[in-house]
Amino acid sequence: MIQVLVVDDDTRVADVNAAYVAKVPGFRVAAKAHSAAEALERIEDRDVDLVLLDHYLPDETGLDVARAVRERGHQIDVIMVTAARDVATVQAAMRHGALQYLVKPFSFAGLRGKLEAYATLRRTLDGGGEAEQAEVDRFFGALSATPAPELPKGHSPTTAELVRKAMMNAEGPLSAQELADLTGLSRQTAQRYLKLLERTGRVRLSLKYGDTGRPEHRYEWAAAG
Repeated sequence: MIQVLVVDDDTRVADVNAAYVAKVPGFRVAAKAHSAAEALERIEDRDVDLVLLDHYLPDETGLDVARAVRERGHQIDVIMVTAARDVATVQAAMRHGALQYLVKPFSFAGLRGKLEAYATLRRTLDGGGEAEQAEVDRFFGALSATPAPELPKGHSPTTAELVRKAMMNAEGPLSAQELADLTGLSRQTAQRYLKLLERTGRVRLSLKYGDTGRPEHRYEWAAAG
C-alpha cells in the first residue's frame, strides 16, 4: 500500500481529499495535516510515501514544506494539490521535486488519474536496473496520465479501464487485434474503444503498410494526452 499524507489548511477539504485517496486501490491515508509544521511532524513520525500538498498553509507555504522534505533527506514524493495556478509557483514546485501539480477545484476522477499515474511510475521503477530511452520516456510519460473522459452511451467503464491499462502498459503500438488478444475482448470491441481513446487524444494512430498495400491501423498510448 502507498502511504499518503494529506496536507490542507481547510479541514473539510483535507477530509474530502482523504476520502478520495481511500477510494483508489493501492493507496492508504497515513495521516492528515493542516499546517506546514504539522506536515513535517507527520513525515517524521509516520511511514509516508507520498504527500498531497496544498500550497497555502497558515504558517509556511507548501513549497517550504517540499524544500524541507528534500533538505532532511526524506525519500518522499510530492504532488501539489492547490489553488495556486501562477506560473512562478508551478515552476518552483517543479524545481523542488513535485512530481505532479493538480489545480483546485478538481473532481475525484482528476485526483484518481494523478494517483494511478503515480502508482504506475512506482511499479515501473521497482524493477531497478538500467533503462533504455523508451523506458525513460514511459517513466516520465506515466506522470502525464489524465483521468478517463466521460464515456458515451453504450461504453462500459470496466471495459474502458481494461483497455486504458493495456495501452498504458504496452511496449509499443498495438493493432485492434493485438489489443483484443491481450484483453480477451472481441476485435470489434477493442476497435471501438481505441477509436474513443483516439478522439480524446489519449492514443495516437499510425499506419503500418504491409505487402497487401492496405495499411494496418496501430495505436500507441499518448503519454502527454
